[in-house]
Amino acid sequence: MAVWNDLLADLESQRDDQAKTEWLSRKQRETILAISKVRGGTNVVFYASAFLQKPGVPAFNLQLTFEEINGFMSSLHGMNCTKGLTLLLHTPGGITNAAETIAAYLHSKFDRIEVVVPTYAMSAGTMLCLAADKIVMGRQSQLGPIDPQMPIGNRTVSACAIVDQFAQAKREIIGDPEHGIDGDLRMAHVWAPILQHLGPALLQEANNALDYAEDMVAGWLSKRMFKGLENREELARSVASYFRAPTHKSHGRRIDREEARRQGVSQIEDLESDQAFQDAVLTAYHVMTITLEKTLATKVLLGHNRMWVKNFGQIARSSGGGAASH
Repeated sequence: MAVWNDLLADLESQRDDQAKTEWLSRKQRETILAISKVRGGTNVVFYASAFLQKPGVPAFNLQLTFEEINGFMSSLHGMNCTKGLTLLLHTPGGITNAAETIAAYLHSKFDRIEVVVPTYAMSAGTMLCLAADKIVMGRQSQLGPIDPQMPIGNRTVSACAIVDQFAQAKREIIGDPEHGIDGDLRMAHVWAPILQHLGPALLQEANNALDYAEDMVAGWLSKRMFKGLENREELARSVASYFRAPTHKSHGRRIDREEARRQGVSQIEDLESDQAFQDAVLTAYHVMTITLEKTLATKVLLGHNRMWVKNFGQIARSSGGGAASH
């Protein structure tokens, strides 16, 4: 495995910007081909976001959105889909409906999909992992809760938090006799300005969003990862319910491979179980993080022969040569 510091030093030793661009292009292609070779000739695509390298960029420019379907279509062009897909994911998440669109597209193309998580595949990224036939995770890898995030003013909040807040208001005002909790009508005056600010339809929208995400993930699990199991529907529902559960408390909470396995996600392969594969994946990850740090790219989809790049403030483009734009 080429470590990050060595790769960065190699890049910085190049004589000029053109040579650096050529170095990145060459390394990007080499790492994708190395993964494919180790994995028996499978198609390889790497989707990555610069959310760690460029935290000051507006979140929408770092999230999984509907425009990514164009990137996937471009990156997959010309591939022999009978060879399956190895998808590397590095994302903070994004729009639930966009994840649905991407999963549907990939399912229409490939009978066999494995998702590799070098470090982070959160929220909508976790959804795409659960839409695969198998997930590959290392000790450092993490998934996260799939509760949708909803826009409230100039920020987004968890749908679970909205539901919990309304439930808390109800308990404090009218009580919960089943659990021996007495209400206090005077608390209605405390809650009134908060609930008025949130609006009357928000609770229903939050519940709908949670049910939608859970139903979608449960359907994917039943059809793909748990295919052939007698109790696949029950298991799929249990796993999907766990990942949307409000008990996580934080939308960014870490769910590692052991926790996911305990919840029933049995089709998880340890990245460390194949040393050659681990080396190829982590080298590709290091090259990608350098690309995101040293160029204007905020989102990248890299395939064997094509690359789709989103630069902050610029138009997304495709490249046949694979070079990241500066």
